[in-house]
Amino acid sequence: MIARDAARLIWGSVTHSLGKSLLTALGIGIGIAAVSLLTSLGSGLQLYMLDQFSLFGTRIIAVNPGKDITHGIGGLLSSVRPLSLDDAEALVTVPGVELVVPLVRGTGAIEYGNRQRNSDIFGVGAQMSKAWQFKVSMGRFLPEDPSGHSRAYAVLGHTMKQELFANTNPLGKTIRVGGLRFKVIGVIEKKGQMLGFDMDDIVYIPTDKALQLLNREGLMEINITFSAATGSAQLAERVKRALVERHGDEDFSITTQDEMLLTMGSVLNVLTLGVAALGSISLFVGAVGIATIMTTTVRERSAEIGLLRSIGASQRQILGLFLGEAVLISLLGGIIGLALLAIIAILLSLLVPALPLALHPFFLVLALLASAVIGLLAGVMPAYSASRLNPIDALRAE
Repeated sequence: MIARDAARLIWGSVTHSLGKSLLTALGIGIGIAAVSLLTSLGSGLQLYMLDQFSLFGTRIIAVNPGKDITHGIGGLLSSVRPLSLDDAEALVTVPGVELVVPLVRGTGAIEYGNRQRNSDIFGVGAQMSKAWQFKVSMGRFLPEDPSGHSRAYAVLGHTMKQELFANTNPLGKTIRVGGLRFKVIGVIEKKGQMLGFDMDDIVYIPTDKALQLLNREGLMEINITFSAATGSAQLAERVKRALVERHGDEDFSITTQDEMLLTMGSVLNVLTLGVAALGSISLFVGAVGIATIMTTTVRERSAEIGLLRSIGASQRQILGLFLGEAVLISLLGGIIGLALLAIIAILLSLLVPALPLALHPFFLVLALLASAVIGLLAGVMPAYSASRLNPIDALRAE
């Protein structure tokens, strides 16, 4: 039996019961689409997070008040000392530290004339623009104030400036932030979204003013950038020693950028594996469907098998025919799955443009190969049964 004849027989068998074949292939297709979509989404999210963190620079650590693990009876006996501006000031002297940014966040009404926006308010230090790699498009950023009592200055994000001032120059104008008056001294270049915050729709004011305005006891975070010659773990240890010396206890958390990425990567991997397992159930159901339809086909075509054996077809050739059918049905499922994936990806790009999807050609080819392997495995037992049929018994079955 030549290869062309075998291919014709395989194709004819699949198309003879096209509805049944497509229905079986659909189970494989749904599984392939689900697993491929989730893999692409997980990969896209990891790339997105890398891009987001790189926007803040590549050498940065964060210090937050409180520990991830509390001590005492259910944490009832534990206490957290707030991070203060004095703590931030003390960290400037730690060897290897380049820039320190004390940070406090909140929301409130931003007003100019009869225009008002409810938006985010960031209380930041004067070094924020350098540490976070922000550029000022108009005016200047918040100045250093050695006295510890900052002047009521404000710097606007790009969108905030447009909403409050449109095309007019905002520099020197007075706005109200949470009811208090601030003088606009600068506008940040358009920055976009960063870790869930629209950095363009924010007003930046001095940290000490923000603490008063938002009625907070201490800082929410201290960002520290460090020199290239200093490792993140080494600097984290130095910062820890400096703060323990000031607080008397380790009542704070230090997170390096590497740890942030590792944590996010672990969460994304768990989510991807969890939902991919659901997609794998569909692949398993599809494989069972192929095994079932091939077993039924062997029984229905026993006379045909007997005829092929009587005219000289070997057991190996019969085995190859039925394995070929199983693989072809499964490959059809893979093609259906990739078509579904393309449709879903297009719909998602239209409905959720910001959703990061990374469709790598390698993974798409891998999906097709996976569908072929599933068909091969699912078809082994039915094909083996077909190849072992006695030609005389098979012909009598007619």
